[in-house]
Amino acid sequence: MELKQLIRKARSVQCSDLHITAGDFVAVRRFGELKLIDIKPTIEETEKMLFDILNDEDIRRVKNGEDIDVAASDESGGRLRINIYHQRRNLAASIRLLDANIPSFEDLGLPGKLLAELASKRSGLVLVTGPTGSGKSTTLAAMIDYINNNMARHIITVEDPIEYVYGFKQSMIHQRQVGRDVPNFASALRSALREDPDVILVGEMRDYETINAAITAAETGHLVMSTLHTKSAAQTVERIISACPIEAQPALTIQLSSILTGVITQTLVPFARKEGRIAATEVMLNNTAVANLIKEKKTNQIQTVLQSNLSSGMHTLNYSLANLVKTRVISREAALKHSENPADLAKNI
Repeated sequence: MELKQLIRKARSVQCSDLHITAGDFVAVRRFGELKLIDIKPTIEETEKMLFDILNDEDIRRVKNGEDIDVAASDESGGRLRINIYHQRRNLAASIRLLDANIPSFEDLGLPGKLLAELASKRSGLVLVTGPTGSGKSTTLAAMIDYINNNMARHIITVEDPIEYVYGFKQSMIHQRQVGRDVPNFASALRSALREDPDVILVGEMRDYETINAAITAAETGHLVMSTLHTKSAAQTVERIISACPIEAQPALTIQLSSILTGVITQTLVPFARKEGRIAATEVMLNNTAVANLIKEKKTNQIQTVLQSNLSSGMHTLNYSLANLVKTRVISREAALKHSENPADLAKNI
């Protein structure tokens, strides 16, 4: 079987991921659940499948034992984010299947008005956080697409690899891939400051150097968007500060308190009455109370601020989960499973 046939089959049943292992069963992930299917490519078939989508340089790297990340388009026009790696001396691949069209906020079930306001900011740091597979990249893509459709901005993205591809609409968008167009996130951010951007999207803030460069970019009057693998707004602030060397933490904490515009944390929860998943969210917007808590390193009190500022659009993950249960969108059991504080959620429900 050719790779394009496997991808077509996976897309036809709305799978998000395809896993190929030489000499073993193919697996798909559908609405968060992994399932093995009765297709077992040989070592030779697997190598041919994967090498057919790689250029000569990528093939050389794989044969030298490297793991690689690449992106490509399939026959449907959809994008593929591909990681090829080695296990038990043979090849394996994980392929994320992305739609050809970028979904809107409404399609994703996200608070559209709030995200539109954040995307319209002239400067600051906006973070979308959550566990792997929670839709962070898609949410950021929806925000970039909103800007592209509604504002004249110069947008620079730094990604590893490039996932969604944007055409010029009202905005001008330049997409740079780590390892091909730029050596790393941090150097790309420093370079971007000389390229007259309005908006900079950083695929992920992986280390202190990237975090520091992103904060500097936001501080100098740019809107910076990025992701982190954190499960709450408070944890996001703690992660950023703890990634910084101890001697530099006081200065970074003050910078963060002034430039952090908003944190959207999301997790995908199965629908109660149909197939598919919906995003439950936590939203923190920076106001005087939040800024003071960040400066004073009292992140454990951020949840209280979120609970007392519902009118401004802020809310906790438990608030979102409880609302989805009360409106019968998700089940009580699913909500409790995805909550960071199930005991508190049970009381809210």
